Amino acid sequence: MQAKGRVFKYGDNVDTDVIIPARYLNSSDPAELATHCMEDIDNTFVKRVQKGDIIVATKNFGCGSSREHAPIAIKAAGVSCVIAETFARIFYRNAINIGLPIIECPEASKGIEDGDEVEVDFDSGMIYNRTKGTQFKGQAFPEFMQKIIKAEGLVNYINAQH
Repeated sequence: MQAKGRVFKYGDNVDTDVIIPARYLNSSDPAELATHCMEDIDNTFVKRVQKGDIIVATKNFGCGSSREHAPIAIKAAGVSCVIAETFARIFYRNAINIGLPIIECPEASKGIEDGDEVEVDFDSGMIYNRTKGTQFKGQAFPEFMQKIIKAEGLVNYINAQH
């Protein structure tokens, strides 16, 4: 499994309220949530993001509320992967539950800039910055997590087992 795309770079403590502002939480429709993804931190994000693009951030990405709306909005906007130095634990869990690949890698979060072209190999955990010709070793996904992501989320994975 791989992801490849252009990077949108953000800093520390990107909370769920800027990923998907609370004023849009009356919808649970992924397509609707995607139209407002990141708008309070980057009002051009939804106009510029393309299928496969990657978000890179520094510390504590996804802090704030425990709502699943945040990773759903990111995934529905077309983002193929989020790389950060660290993630808020509940965001990490919610992202895996809905099938959004996320990787903690402090070196990559520091060495990748906005607009860089990046490729991620989930089997090995390798992150390749194609713009700069650099590479980073992130945490590979265990096989069971890869199965959840391939199934597009935990519910689909469980339903496929029966």
